[in-house]
Amino acid sequence: MLETKTVSEIINHIKSKDLSIKEVIEYYLNNIEKLNPKINSIVSIKSKNKIIEEAEKKSNTKFCGLPIAVKDLSDVVGFYTTYGYPGTKNYSPSKNSLFVDKLLEAGITIIGKTNTAELGVGGQTINRLFGPTSNVYDVTKCAAGSSGGASTAVASGMLPFADGTDQMGSCRAPAAFANIYGFRPTTGLIASDRTFQDPKIPVLTTPGCFAKTPEDMSLLLDSIVGSNNNDPLSFDLDSQFEFSNLTDKEFSKIKIVLLEDVIENYHFEKGIIEMCNNKLNKLKDYLKVESINSKLKTSDIWDSWTCFRAKGIFNDTKNMQIQNINDMSEQAIWEYNKGSKINDDDIKIAFDKKNNSLIQIEEIFKKFDFIILPSSQVFPFNKNIQYPKKINEQELDTYHRWLEVFIISSLFDLPTLTVPIGFNETGSPMGLQIIAKKGDDIKLLSFAKTYEKIYKYSNIKAKFKL
Repeated sequence: MLETKTVSEIINHIKSKDLSIKEVIEYYLNNIEKLNPKINSIVSIKSKNKIIEEAEKKSNTKFCGLPIAVKDLSDVVGFYTTYGYPGTKNYSPSKNSLFVDKLLEAGITIIGKTNTAELGVGGQTINRLFGPTSNVYDVTKCAAGSSGGASTAVASGMLPFADGTDQMGSCRAPAAFANIYGFRPTTGLIASDRTFQDPKIPVLTTPGCFAKTPEDMSLLLDSIVGSNNNDPLSFDLDSQFEFSNLTDKEFSKIKIVLLEDVIENYHFEKGIIEMCNNKLNKLKDYLKVESINSKLKTSDIWDSWTCFRAKGIFNDTKNMQIQNINDMSEQAIWEYNKGSKINDDDIKIAFDKKNNSLIQIEEIFKKFDFIILPSSQVFPFNKNIQYPKKINEQELDTYHRWLEVFIISSLFDLPTLTVPIGFNETGSPMGLQIIAKKGDDIKLLSFAKTYEKIYKYSNIKAKFKL
């Protein structure tokens, strides 16, 4: 019964005593017991009795004790924060990440941790501590990353919703690979710990989240957003996600745009652009869809991005005091080595390129509500490889070139939501990135609510190839 219920419906059933929180917890734990050995979404978990005990104490709160498992890059007291890396497998935090406290205040029960890419670097959820996370539609394939543990836990019914973090698509690609919704918000919407942030480079990473429906996501967001004195970038909203909706008339006035020239400069696996165009053609029945030549210099955007990203990962690695750099993953070593060579002049050039491109981005948003791009350049691939080295026989020059489609949002701090668009002929899912202006997070979720109302992707159940 619960697999067809939204989060709000489950909460109402608990409050009306049609269901007990114990029954709800047991439902999710039974799914974990049955599916997690095959999918590997959740890498650590409390005992069943402890979880039920904690949840029952929260039965009168907003979320009535509903469960969540936190991505294993964020701190939760009582759990190791391993980062999926052998060198930090025994790191035991003394305090929670900022949004974790918000989860607890809202009456959510933290039951464990979800799998991540090693040190959060790379677009595949695989590491030496726990191994790879499998795609829910085909366990021989990957879940994308680095928040693949979270996305697959939601898609498979192990969790009602989940948190993630997103720098280079880490909430967006996993959502696309799981046929669910994945959100990268405006930086500061969800407060984050920024102890080691380098003031010389932009903030590229933000907490995000996953849900089967935008309505479920809205409930979660309302509980974790808002300003915090420990995050100078955090801010408050003057309205709530839960109560924001677009009327049919408002939805019909929405203008979305596909950046044709940007897409032409990226490599895409065969079938992805066709799926996206098909969905956009169907959306024309409901709103205004255009394609333009944006004249954005994707090479400048890439140069700027790789400079900031590498310098940031280099700084993070130094601050973590990792002793043996050569023991890190291939991807982390690549970023560390590149970042070690970046100087102030390089950063200035990167900012110049970023700012010039931002002017063009702002011009696009004067005419359109949302920018549209595919949510991945490839379909789910073999879960035992770190990253694709080719797309359509075209050699890729870096480990993360297949993630290039995500950097416009991250570099220019644009809230972005992956929405499902269906499956290809082999049963692999795909999604679209809906990209909004900075600060238009509520408008973005309101759009997604109407989108889900039309297409009802949450009703599509995973057919596991176990």
